[in-house]
Amino acid sequence: MPPHSYHLTRPLTDPQFLGSILYSSISTRSFSLGRAAHALILKLLSPYHLIPSFLATHLVNLYAKLDRPNTAYAALCLHPSPCVVSWTALISGCSQNNRPLLSLQLFSSMLCTSVRPNDFTLPSVFQAAGAVPCHIFGRQTHGFALKAGYLPRDAFVSCAALDMYFKTRLNLDAYKLFDEMPNRSVVSWNALVTNCVQDGRPGDAIDGYFGMLRDGYRPNTVSLCAFFNACAAVECLYLGCQLHGFVVRSGFEHDFLVENALIDFYGKCHDVICAKKVFDEMHVKNNVSWCSIISAYAQNGCEEEALNVYLQGRRDGFEPTDYMVSSILTACIGLSALDLGRSMHGVAVRSCIDKNIYVASTLVNLYGKCGNITDAEQVFSEMHKLNLITWNAIIGAYAHCGDAHMALSMFDEMIQNSTIAPNYVTLVCVLTACSRGGYTNEGMDLFETMRERWGIEPQTEHYACVVDLLGRAGMEEMAYEIIKGMPMRPSVSVWGALLSACKMHGKTELGRIAAERLLEMDPHDSGNHVLLYNMFASTGRWVEATEVRKEMRQIGVKKGPGYSWIFWKNKVHVFQARDQTHPMNLEIQAMLLKLRRYMESAGYKPDTQYALFDLEEEEKETEVWYHSEKLALAFGLICIPEGVPIRITKNLRVCGDCHRAFKFISGIVDREIIVRDNNRFHHFRNFECSCGDYW
Repeated sequence: MPPHSYHLTRPLTDPQFLGSILYSSISTRSFSLGRAAHALILKLLSPYHLIPSFLATHLVNLYAKLDRPNTAYAALCLHPSPCVVSWTALISGCSQNNRPLLSLQLFSSMLCTSVRPNDFTLPSVFQAAGAVPCHIFGRQTHGFALKAGYLPRDAFVSCAALDMYFKTRLNLDAYKLFDEMPNRSVVSWNALVTNCVQDGRPGDAIDGYFGMLRDGYRPNTVSLCAFFNACAAVECLYLGCQLHGFVVRSGFEHDFLVENALIDFYGKCHDVICAKKVFDEMHVKNNVSWCSIISAYAQNGCEEEALNVYLQGRRDGFEPTDYMVSSILTACIGLSALDLGRSMHGVAVRSCIDKNIYVASTLVNLYGKCGNITDAEQVFSEMHKLNLITWNAIIGAYAHCGDAHMALSMFDEMIQNSTIAPNYVTLVCVLTACSRGGYTNEGMDLFETMRERWGIEPQTEHYACVVDLLGRAGMEEMAYEIIKGMPMRPSVSVWGALLSACKMHGKTELGRIAAERLLEMDPHDSGNHVLLYNMFASTGRWVEATEVRKEMRQIGVKKGPGYSWIFWKNKVHVFQARDQTHPMNLEIQAMLLKLRRYMESAGYKPDTQYALFDLEEEEKETEVWYHSEKLALAFGLICIPEGVPIRITKNLRVCGDCHRAFKFISGIVDREIIVRDNNRFHHFRNFECSCGDYW
């Protein structure tokens, strides 16, 4: 038999056979097969009024389910005897294809033709009403179902109405309807629990699950997945582990839907070991399984493992999905791996998912956090649809690069030209941009009016941004007053911002107060001790600096080393201050010596206040010259060809002398140098830095 041929056991004119073809067209979503079957019906069974009623209903269902509402309505108009089944097929098709207003309009038209809806019609109408922001449609449908006798006795219709009320945020009406239901089932309980999870009320979802158990209902797959999602939302590992035990005892341990929920639960509760164990023991894996384990690794700082799992999934034949690509791009952000991110961008383009709003938003975030603002702008400009995540990503990208003007411009455009309201993350991004760009007045105005303009209460993150904003501007005392007036306890980030500002401007007494608060909150954090030591050392107060060192030794706190690294030819090259262990050490030292001669002839003199040791002046000059970022730069100048930007990452804040030296070097060698420290990006070009020396 030739490939793709059909062995006909019944004649083509058999209506049942033609109906099976139409049903197959719906299940395979093959519009061309459906049209061919329709043409065959017209050819063999014309005129139209001779077509059996059930075949005419199949045609309505075909076009409605394949999202061809005009053709479906035309088929309904030609139906020899339109009935509730044909009307329901059209209404449900529009509702399932996200055409809620059309679905409601068709329901009204059906009533005008005196066709009485049944218990299949009303759930589709409730689904449509739940997708419309106006509450009146759902309430009117509820009233009709009540008068028709379907509510509250019919469990199927009641569950649909319950879901509608939750979707339209009428929670009190939903609970009232639930309490009135005489015939509750596990389906109605699932509707309650899943909607609580989707509505951001995991505590109510957990209470609902236990209420179902108290009513004597046995949970099913949907119940278990919803409960794991609720536990993940509140990071309740202990409760979720207990349910995992129940899953094993109840025979659900090899239900792949439950296993996928388990992987997601363990990932969001930061237990990647258990997530990987569940994944490895799965008998059947699908795309969701691979996406869940990749996301679990990416969310918990295990970026390399996420990439390895992704490669294994591709080798096993799984195609990339939008969620999978978004998770891998998140891992690339964590690694600051711009080249890997670009490769994943190529995968997204080849898979035709680069225009997906979540993938595109993550791409904007990737390029922004990797300091490539040009590509971030291009991806953003090519997006057909924007959501809050996208706006936050582009504003955050400008904030990372310290471009406060563009961040504020995008924020204004978002407010004026879209219906999207900012959230607390948006305001953190804008305040951060104002802080890094020196827009003190604009930042303070935003902070003081955010409650009135958008109803957003300032959180600790906003206060930390404002303290940083004022501290950079040399207004540490005002920042301290704001801290004292905070309605909540100041966090580590708030006191840390004040201490950094005091170190920057030599306000040692206020800095000591901030350091004391920090050490009370976390006495074993080496970063706070080091910042206090550096503050004293930079102002020449070596006695106090020595005392800080002595205290660190007494409590067993060790300073973490500063690193700078550069990625070249699929390898990460890491450097420490005065590092001589690199295989190319001789070439690096020669490059540094060459650069020093050029720079000194151009007027450069080392800034020895950044040599934070009590040394002679000449020794200080030598000490600052061999900082880790300078070693990384020398390596980049040797290996990276001209025309390619040199990208350096540093785990600490770049020191002032290195910042000044990089400006000199960028102009002398005519290269673009991009440095990402623990605070922001610096783009050096032609003796200048993008930060304008305000960082």
